[in-house]
Amino acid sequence: MYNQLLNKHTSLAVVGLGYVGLPIALELAKKISVIGFDINNDRVEKMKQGLDPCGELDNKSFIDTDILFTSSLEELSNASFYVIAVPTPIDDANMPDLKPLLSATKTVASVLKKGDYVVYESTVYPGCTEEDCVPLLEKISGLKYCNDFKVGYSPERINPGDKIHTLTNTVKIVSGCDEEALEIISKVYEIVVKAGVHRAANIKVAEAAKIIENTQRDVNIGLMNELSIICSRIGINTFDVLDAAGTKWNFLKFYPGLVGGHCIGVDPYYLVHKSHQLKYHPQIINSGRFVNDSMGGYIAKKLVKEMIKLGKNIMGAKVLVMGITFKEDVSDIRNSKVVDIIKELLDYGVSIDIIDPNANSDEVFNEYGLELIEKPNQIKYDTIVVAVSHREYYSLNEDYFKSLATQNAILADIKGIYRNSIKDMIYWSL
Repeated sequence: MYNQLLNKHTSLAVVGLGYVGLPIALELAKKISVIGFDINNDRVEKMKQGLDPCGELDNKSFIDTDILFTSSLEELSNASFYVIAVPTPIDDANMPDLKPLLSATKTVASVLKKGDYVVYESTVYPGCTEEDCVPLLEKISGLKYCNDFKVGYSPERINPGDKIHTLTNTVKIVSGCDEEALEIISKVYEIVVKAGVHRAANIKVAEAAKIIENTQRDVNIGLMNELSIICSRIGINTFDVLDAAGTKWNFLKFYPGLVGGHCIGVDPYYLVHKSHQLKYHPQIINSGRFVNDSMGGYIAKKLVKEMIKLGKNIMGAKVLVMGITFKEDVSDIRNSKVVDIIKELLDYGVSIDIIDPNANSDEVFNEYGLELIEKPNQIKYDTIVVAVSHREYYSLNEDYFKSLATQNAILADIKGIYRNSIKDMIYWSL
């Protein structure tokens, strides 16, 4: 299989061309023949024109690549090695939503041939690949797992907006259903991953490794968020405390903030779900999730209290929110916790304007029913919330914020990027 791919006697297909799938497909397409498959025809047409629908990659990434973008099952069937990289979200009850994953599995199963490989990159709970996906592959294809086709799991580690820790220079975790599969899958990824691969003991180990990467971050950020609530009541700045504590060599430098997006704010729920199946109710993971999911409401209530103290009329108070994406320097608005701040403030009768240099206004409206404006209005704002630390905001100074603000206005700096530089305005951060 490895030699056939290198010699372009067969193709590798990436199923799902979003934030994860497209970068992998394009990187591999510099070395081997790739079929990029997505069920969204509009996205496929954009990629044919050298455009990344997610806005992460520029058109140079498409140059000198041997890739066929398609939504055709017939063209997909020409591959022999399938990489499935579709989203694995949660539903409104914080339960794993496997519909995209199982749908992609059915698609691949319908074209699976004897000798083919299927590798999953989507984040799942330990056991999902072998217990939920493999039976579907067998049932629809009529082939026998391990004997007729091989399966592996290699979790994605792409960090949207991060130009330093990229696919090629980040160690890739790889697993396979047997030793042969592990070796072949590892060698395929080693074609592009310069940092090398880590051969996991088995598929469940690889699945668990991915889950705990983000669960660990979630719990640690949850601790920092809880610390910020305590520091606020004491009357000290959390970032000052962390600067002092961070002088010790073994202090872990996590910071408070909003935990949204499609990884850290989602993955722990997959581990919680698996734990419940095993009759164990995780305490620390659930506590971290509770704290982090509550931060948007906490911030909004804190700002309302501060405005009341300043004698401002909450009904109709003017607030400017700067940034609505789930993290800095990306256009992705999925599971953005800034929305929790906005909706809580709206419940109090506050009037809100929202700006963001990266977010798409149509996407924001379709997803949340909220409207973006291009720039702040001429009105004066009672509170300005810098919710996301986009690079465009770092150059702003106090004079800029004062030009937008009423007297005794609050500057709420969620990430603390203006700490120690605000002298006249009322300043608050986590």
